[in-house]
Amino acid sequence: MNNTGCPHPDKKLFEHTILPTLHILVFIVGLIANGWGLNSLRHNWKKLGNINIFVLNLGLADILYLLTLPFLIVYHIKGNIWIFGEGFCLVTRFCFNLNLYCSIGFLTCISVYRYLSIVHPMRTMGRLTTTHSVVISVVVWILVCAQSSPDMFYEKTFRNGTKCFATTSYEYSESYLDYIIGWTFFGFCIPFAIIVGCYGHVTVVICRSKTIDKNVKQQLLKLLVILILLFLFCYTPYHIFKNLSMYSRVLINQGICPDWDSRIFIMRQASRGLVSLNSALNPLVYLHVNEDMGGQFRQMFNYCFKLKSSSLPVPQTEQEAENII
Repeated sequence: MNNTGCPHPDKKLFEHTILPTLHILVFIVGLIANGWGLNSLRHNWKKLGNINIFVLNLGLADILYLLTLPFLIVYHIKGNIWIFGEGFCLVTRFCFNLNLYCSIGFLTCISVYRYLSIVHPMRTMGRLTTTHSVVISVVVWILVCAQSSPDMFYEKTFRNGTKCFATTSYEYSESYLDYIIGWTFFGFCIPFAIIVGCYGHVTVVICRSKTIDKNVKQQLLKLLVILILLFLFCYTPYHIFKNLSMYSRVLINQGICPDWDSRIFIMRQASRGLVSLNSALNPLVYLHVNEDMGGQFRQMFNYCFKLKSSSLPVPQTEQEAENII
């Protein structure tokens, strides 16, 4: 706890209202979108390519996190009172980190595979097998678990387990800051640099190429935009403000009250909401990786549009037509 004379920022609006509302939205949209995506992959199991193995794992990581959201919703609605036990608090926070960094890891794998298949098609033809994709996926899970495991050894609860920290208590802020700086560099900065490098080169190649189909170019560029937006709006603010917030705690422990602490707290809470959106937005990647899935989505949209159109009354006179317009 903050035992210094520094003022406490007002947490009620974000933690008791905005976060649970956003989590409810993410849970509903994310569960439907990921469930639909995984079901589509199941129906096309024999057609699974190398990249679709990563998409499958991306969906599983999202589902794992989404299943913990109802407990966090109850936690925030009850005024940040944790009623599910200390052990499950650790599991919930671990699942969040697992989803976050597995998502980043599998998005990076998708980017590298796209890069190799477009920029170096002859060198990689027949060499990137499904077995390689499965092995790489297992390695990603293992590395992220190893990276996330130390977080479980930091104190997450206090007051007889009635709180469930997303980070840790003030007492361990300094060592936790060192931990998350390394976490940010290896788990976020390096993958982001790889993705930007891969798709930057891919963009140059496809824009110069006269042999690549126009629709393929558009699909690749859309995927690039989606990945960059995911990182800029979901992942980047979270890592920036998480580190700044923890640094603010370190200063407070040293008896220094930063003037910017309240502003950083607001941005930190907003970034927590944004990063949770990745589980609902990741299915957008499905549409631009799996052609069958994108076709199914467009077919379903067109069907709903036609169904709605057919239910409208047909104007019998010019006056009726003007009224409809």
